[in-house]
Amino acid sequence: MNLTNKVVWITGASSGIGEALAHEFAKEGAKLVLSARRIEELERVKRELSLPENAVMTLPIDMLRPEEFAAKTESVLAYFGRIDVLVPNAGVSQREKFLDIAPADFKRLMDTNFTNLVLLTREVLPHLLAQKSGGILVTSSVSGKIGTSFRTFYSASKHAIQGFFDSLRGEVWQEGVQVTIVCPGYIKTNISYNAIGKDGKPFGKMDENQAKGIPADVCARKMVTAFKAGKREVVIAGFMETLGTYLKRFAPALLWQFTKNYSIKSVDQ
Repeated sequence: MNLTNKVVWITGASSGIGEALAHEFAKEGAKLVLSARRIEELERVKRELSLPENAVMTLPIDMLRPEEFAAKTESVLAYFGRIDVLVPNAGVSQREKFLDIAPADFKRLMDTNFTNLVLLTREVLPHLLAQKSGGILVTSSVSGKIGTSFRTFYSASKHAIQGFFDSLRGEVWQEGVQVTIVCPGYIKTNISYNAIGKDGKPFGKMDENQAKGIPADVCARKMVTAFKAGKREVVIAGFMETLGTYLKRFAPALLWQFTKNYSIKSVDQ
């Protein structure tokens, strides 16, 4: 897919992988819609992109307010006239045991990572189908393939992403709409700082493995390359995480031996 002058809408664009994706798509000549809750950070990213004013739009969005998605989509169409690529990337992680997270926080995580992401996709997809072109580049996770302790809700949300977008691909590919699922492992971002911890409070620190993870710009480059190549799915992770995805499929009992004693204290403190 040639991305020159394509309109790419990125959620979670104010930091981490989303911010890095903005830079990578800009290098490809795309026009950008940058969305997240923090307008100040979106404006910072916009300035750092150094794109012409008519090539980038900042559009604040709260993934917990799906009633606004239709109007947000219309705002993009009014500004650019079309949407070519949706990049649903916004999300929140988890760093606590199942019984130590309140049901309300579970709902918040699932709504952010899955339910409302799907509802945003529902607003954008008819426009892609009408054009018979474009696609969706969605951020899942290695946790969407491998469940580990202290990631119960997060892993559930990412498993749901895998199932939904695999199924959606089957419905839209003949209409010229591409669906690429990306499964990052540990990427060096601040996601653990805002992860849901005990009593719903932010975890508030950097994972050791996160700190040693793949740089966000490297991850973003691989994501854009996979999308341009028409890949259905790509895992972007270190050796052990990538190996784990194969063990899950071909040797699940062996994978269990590696993961059953996983402890948050061993990696996060």
